[in-house]
Amino acid sequence: MKSKVKELLAEKGSSVETINVNNTVYDGLVMMSKKDIGALMVVDDNGKLVGIFSERDYARKIVLMGKTSKETKVGDMMSKEITVIRPDNTIQECLHLMTMKKVRHLPVLEDHDLVGIISIGDAVNRVISDQEATIHDLEDYIYGRAYGAQIELNK
Repeated sequence: MKSKVKELLAEKGSSVETINVNNTVYDGLVMMSKKDIGALMVVDDNGKLVGIFSERDYARKIVLMGKTSKETKVGDMMSKEITVIRPDNTIQECLHLMTMKKVRHLPVLEDHDLVGIISIGDAVNRVISDQEATIHDLEDYIYGRAYGAQIELNK
């Protein structure tokens, strides 16, 4: 069974945390901490997705470059090369993209609108769930459970 992104979003929800390019990195860190998430989608003043700001960006760009989080804008430190997916992509395609592009979050776009986000944790959990369902179905098939019902005929 190959699950699709739209099925995962239907279960987990399509809520996406965004931050404006002009907010400070500190604002982003506070938001990520409060929401217990590892990345924010960065939008411009028109609400258009223009980047991603993650904990990894903070560690590699702010700390190592000697910048301060209260004075640096998210737009200056975000990852600008964004790998996006569509609702019809499979979870396997997402994992492949994450591995090839070395990213942990994939924004989901539909008609240029941001409709969700898939993290590597979401994708791995879905694959495990799909595999467990397949194993259960195969066991039922092998042992003859749940395929047809036994009925007693009145004599």
